[in-house]
Amino acid sequence: MTQQPHDQFAKQYLKELLEPLGEVKISEEIPGESLHIDLIFDPSPEPPSDPPTLGLLAQLASTPCLLEPYRNCPSNPEIRNCILKLFHVHAELQRQAKREKRTLKEEQLPRLWILTPTASQRLLKELGAKEDTEFEYTGVYRLPQINQTGIIAINQLPEIPETLWLRMLGKGGTQKRAIEQVLELPREDPQRRNILQLVGIWRINVASKIELDTEERELIMELSPAYLKWREDTIQQGIERGQRLMVEALLRTRFGELDEAMLGIVDSLLVLSPDQCMPLCLQLSREELLARFGDRPSDG
Repeated sequence: MTQQPHDQFAKQYLKELLEPLGEVKISEEIPGESLHIDLIFDPSPEPPSDPPTLGLLAQLASTPCLLEPYRNCPSNPEIRNCILKLFHVHAELQRQAKREKRTLKEEQLPRLWILTPTASQRLLKELGAKEDTEFEYTGVYRLPQINQTGIIAINQLPEIPETLWLRMLGKGGTQKRAIEQVLELPREDPQRRNILQLVGIWRINVASKIELDTEERELIMELSPAYLKWREDTIQQGIERGQRLMVEALLRTRFGELDEAMLGIVDSLLVLSPDQCMPLCLQLSREELLARFGDRPSDG
């Protein structure tokens, strides 16, 4: 199945964020239909002790759900296809429950969340969608209850940290500002590093097309800051890894195989510039290095 660059990015992006919270399946085929479910999520029965901070996205994923992200506002047929996928999943779960002679409650059935960069008032009216009072944010809508379906109009979400990870799936200025906020996260933040990598790959995929339309050129410009930062961080990580290997090799040459105590001082040595670090590694004895850079016992 051929995927557009945005489809690839959106699925891998959501998978990256949600995997710590439960089971993620992407591009699940519906038997007998030329349809694929973008993403199915089932939360873990035992939530992680230190879950990632995902705000509204974590709220959506607090119960089993289907996520269908769109680069452009979906048409009526596309929305009907999404609901068809949901009903297929419901039917499969109900058949399984019947075989196992157990009752499947309505609240146990997964919800569908359609993620769209925009949603016109006309579309929302045609769908019978109302603001979802279960959530405190604008831009979250729910279709009549029997449909078990909600729509997130990403451009209507408030620009606060709790909506950041969904706004990354927006478009134009919404996405641009979300990328800027991701770049402002601490460099050591694992989500920042992994998401910048996915954005960088997305930009490469778009830029590799032979012919680009105006929207694609604008997208490349919007993604470029994240791509350049990812490349810079990757190069820097390579430099830092090289420095670490060099310091460890130097210590190993002088003192033989490094024990836990010697390995424990490497981080402290790497804080120094190479001009400061290398002479110390060559001149100080093992005991002097451990005394100067090793863990010191706390007073008392």
